[in-house]
Amino acid sequence: MLSLGGVIMMAMQLGCAGANANRSQTPPPSGSPAGVPVVAHVFVVIDENHGYDDVIGNPAMPYLNSLAGQYALAMQYYSNTHPSLPNYLMLATGNLVTDTDAFTGTVTSDNVARAILAANKSWKIYAEDLPDVGYTGPTIVPYDKNHNPFAYLSDVANDSTQAANMVPFTQLATDMQSNTLPDYGMIIPDMANDGHDCPNEAPPCTETKTLSNVDNWIKTNVSPLINSSQFSNSVMILTWDEAEDSDTTHGGGHIATILVGSAVKRGYQSANLYQHESTLRLTMELLGISDFPGEAATAPDMAEFFTGN
Repeated sequence: MLSLGGVIMMAMQLGCAGANANRSQTPPPSGSPAGVPVVAHVFVVIDENHGYDDVIGNPAMPYLNSLAGQYALAMQYYSNTHPSLPNYLMLATGNLVTDTDAFTGTVTSDNVARAILAANKSWKIYAEDLPDVGYTGPTIVPYDKNHNPFAYLSDVANDSTQAANMVPFTQLATDMQSNTLPDYGMIIPDMANDGHDCPNEAPPCTETKTLSNVDNWIKTNVSPLINSSQFSNSVMILTWDEAEDSDTTHGGGHIATILVGSAVKRGYQSANLYQHESTLRLTMELLGISDFPGEAATAPDMAEFFTGN
């Protein structure tokens, strides 16, 4: 297992050497095998508004850096735009849909919920401080609707049965105990725990406190899932919606993205360029689904992160 120092040193070396430069960025045709294993569960965890250098190598975030060192790290992963909501919608629909967090419409295009339902698989959103099961209404702080893309989907907003798959985060522990985890799960911390706002124990609020709180929240609330027997054939993708507003590289700035799971290459780092549409594609491939909504259909696949590739 690499030490944190080893992770950062290797990242610097790979960045300089242009590691994995011989890998083609041309994706396979939609629906064709991409070398991605099919697993029992895939989870996406999304934090807020911090760039790659804020996270990787930050001593205030030892748990996330330990995952990056033990499993796999996408060193050149960029969000698609600013502000938040379009990035979340890209992860769910393969399209930005809007350029503002003020969007209040309903999205009718192809999306993850539709693809999963057509494949006879299950999904859930575990949103911290969601007011009620199936809630599709506006933001009620610390819950932020802008961080829950499924609440905008017509397949969910117009179907109470599907909307009931959006549950408060506390339901995750219950589903683990009852062995009823969904095939696809998105974990959304509230604004006090995702890096968007100051943590509850502030003031005074500092960047170190904010990021330390994110790390502690993931360790306390997500590591039990990673360490559970039900995760033995699963993959988790931990990412950020966007970097700081000042970073507009590739649209939304340089962010950290970490892949965790038994099928993930250990201590692996990639210097290939990825964005949220590739994560969307990956989540579908991991479930054996060939419906890749929107830009996911032509996004670079992420097969290199898995054993056997």
